[in-house]
Amino acid sequence: MEHPDTFRVATYNIHKGVQGLGPARRLEIHNLGLAVEQLDADLVCLQEVRKLHRREQAYFHHWPELPQADFLAPEGYEAVYRTNAITKHGEHGNALLSRWPVVGHQHEDISDHRFEQRGLLHVEVRVHERPLHAIVVHLGLIPGSRVRQVQRLQQFIEREVPSGEPLVVAGDFNDWGPQLKRILAGYGLLEFDAPRAYTYPARLPLAQLDHVYVRGLTPTGLHVPRGRIWWRMSDHLPLIAEFRL
Repeated sequence: MEHPDTFRVATYNIHKGVQGLGPARRLEIHNLGLAVEQLDADLVCLQEVRKLHRREQAYFHHWPELPQADFLAPEGYEAVYRTNAITKHGEHGNALLSRWPVVGHQHEDISDHRFEQRGLLHVEVRVHERPLHAIVVHLGLIPGSRVRQVQRLQQFIEREVPSGEPLVVAGDFNDWGPQLKRILAGYGLLEFDAPRAYTYPARLPLAQLDHVYVRGLTPTGLHVPRGRIWWRMSDHLPLIAEFRL
């Protein structure tokens, strides 16, 4: 039986709601909507979320009329979305879906060079009338960039998140080694150590690129849903982390 104080956080890179290449491209956003509901998380941290994309909207007959974050939010959840990247046909970024009331949110550009537009999304929610902070990240593809982005994340936390309030940092860290984990541990951000909680690539997972780090919460478990139904929806599998408040 689940502990009444269990707090569940999921992170999921949804690959902009589309899978496959060329004529074999499939619109997966409707399946992802069902999947997000199945995660049954208090907070769902999403990366590669489209606000709009004019070319895809013209290509797919069933493209949702709502921006993807709003479309994916289960009933009773609040959706917060902020743009990281503006492209020729649209824009995409990070989103947070919350079962708890949203108090405020802000966005910080953490782009490290002109070829990758990256950002972090900070959302404050109220859980049992207490503040809890969540930061959704999607870090860069270059190792040096990721180290600098984690340093900027830490500067942001020092500036914007009161030290006594619980904090969740979740997202796609794009990192195949242990370096960022060590740096974040030095900042007091820890995650549940689960062997082989691999999330990428979805069809045959070899690495854990997705993480949920916390401060001020007790990690109790980590789970990766597996199987064909999941690997068809995105190039990442979702990661579900559980904590005690």
